[in-house]
Amino acid sequence: MDETKITFHGNPLTLVGSQLEIGDSAPHFEVLANDLSPAKLSDFRGKVCVISVVPSLDTPVCDIQTRRFNEEAAALGDGVVVLTISMDLPFAQKRWCGAAGIKNVQTLSDHRDAAFGRAFGLLIEELRLLARAVFIVDAGGIIRYKQIVEELTNEPDYDAAIKAATEVAV
Repeated sequence: MDETKITFHGNPLTLVGSQLEIGDSAPHFEVLANDLSPAKLSDFRGKVCVISVVPSLDTPVCDIQTRRFNEEAAALGDGVVVLTISMDLPFAQKRWCGAAGIKNVQTLSDHRDAAFGRAFGLLIEELRLLARAVFIVDAGGIIRYKQIVEELTNEPDYDAAIKAATEVAV
């Protein structure tokens, strides 16, 4: 797969920002928590981070993806945090989580300046949304797993991501 291209219903889209590889240090970014406080990757240093990236929680595949990681999070242990990052406004994320009963995933918003999207190479130029992806960042801030879903309407490979998170958390 050309890592600067993904598709939406087969139509090509362009990803902008840095292209990261497994073994790279995860770049700094600042996003907003649901209460509008700043959240940074460094806030989670010392924990394994499963970063689930979705275009918008209010779409069917993003809903499925976030609910699935919410279910899986409970079994990953206290040393693992699951973050879902989207361009949705923090208020919309909070409302969605409340309606969906999401308790094990922390939603974060990149709407302000797309700092996360640019830093992780996931900002969709044509839509100003984030590409669907999963990253596993170890307790020391190193990327140990990367999955950018080629077709935006497809789900990620949950089993591979959870296996990677489990292996990194050991």
